[in-house]
Amino acid sequence: MIAYLGRRLIQSALILLGISLITFALLYLLPADPVRQIAGRSATPATVESIRRQLGLDQPFLVQYGRYLWNLLQGDLGRSYIQRSEVAQLIVARLPATLLLMLGAIVCELLIGLTMGVVAAVRRGTKTDQSLMVASFIGVSAPQFVVGLLLLYVFAVRLSWFPIGGYGTFSHLVLPSLTVAVMSSGWYARMMRSSMIDVLRQDYIRTARAKGLARMTVLIRHALPNAILPIIAMVGIDIGILMGGIVVVESVFGWPGIGQLVWQAIQRVDIPIIMGVTLVSAFAIVLGNFLADVVAPFIDPRIKLR
Repeated sequence: MIAYLGRRLIQSALILLGISLITFALLYLLPADPVRQIAGRSATPATVESIRRQLGLDQPFLVQYGRYLWNLLQGDLGRSYIQRSEVAQLIVARLPATLLLMLGAIVCELLIGLTMGVVAAVRRGTKTDQSLMVASFIGVSAPQFVVGLLLLYVFAVRLSWFPIGGYGTFSHLVLPSLTVAVMSSGWYARMMRSSMIDVLRQDYIRTARAKGLARMTVLIRHALPNAILPIIAMVGIDIGILMGGIVVVESVFGWPGIGQLVWQAIQRVDIPIIMGVTLVSAFAIVLGNFLADVVAPFIDPRIKLR
């Protein structure tokens, strides 16, 4: 157990190191010049070079990356070029909103996706199964901004059930969470259907039915705990993806999370913020997968950590 955890921690550190190197290299090769964004269009060449020298952007790539990595090891994510604030403070200030939206989205996508998957598996081959799979395919294929605008038009503009945008109350959370959940719930539905069909074919399920147990008891007590195992890994991956991948949703609904922060940074070529949000999202993905691997054996004792 300890050896496995040690290996996983080393692997996670190497993954984060690789992501930081690739992201830094891509931003270094960008044709856009962040110094020009800072100095403005009317700045003289001397002013531009002075700013470039102050930020250390005149140094070779390896020198810049080495300095960034050294500061990162000390917990310093750098300072925003545009906002002139510490990146860590900017991310921490936006993190609660993103975590709240992420939690709401995960709850919604699990409720929708798992319900659709279980019903489709139980009704396999029927029109219900086909309709649910078509619905899941549409959900996976629909762009998030289209889903968000459609939900806003129907439930906020026409029906006035929820506010158009903003942040602070439960009603503000519903539509953004559903928008994020529509796409992911389609994947969960398909995965859950496939996993549930495999479990329902097992001998212990037939034995439970032969004993006269109620259908719902067999599904909830025996089939669902085993069928849900692949979903755990998907949730772990979703944690990181939702941390940095809900830029469009936060922009549509005016949600003040780190997705909106990184979108503004991309428009302004604010490299420290882009690097900081990327690493935080990567860390969340690695942590989510790590926790999924650790939690799985406690759900199903047949799974061993190796």
